[in-house]
Amino acid sequence: MATWIATGLAILGVGVAGHRYGRSLKTSWPAMETQLKQLIGETRYKGGFQSEMDKYEAGKILGISSSSSTKRIKDVHRKLMFQNHPDRGGSPYIATKINEAKDYLEKNSK
Repeated sequence: MATWIATGLAILGVGVAGHRYGRSLKTSWPAMETQLKQLIGETRYKGGFQSEMDKYEAGKILGISSSSSTKRIKDVHRKLMFQNHPDRGGSPYIATKINEAKDYLEKNSK
């Protein structure tokens, strides 16, 4: 008899814990889903390039803050150009945008 009561209480405890976990998961799932998408790279900048470069777009292209130091801008530019240079199979258009972003940020960081 005592075994049946203990078993019943254990099952009840697991059920209550599962219910509470499920309710907490329902409220925290949107935040967890956003973090998961960021980890696997699904939250990328959507859209094309603007007609004129601005500091927001230049920062997005280089992947840095628009208020970064000149040294940081040059380092990131060098790395991106090494990866996307037209002589190494990269797109000339993308290389032009990377150069344009670097020039814009260097000109406006002084």
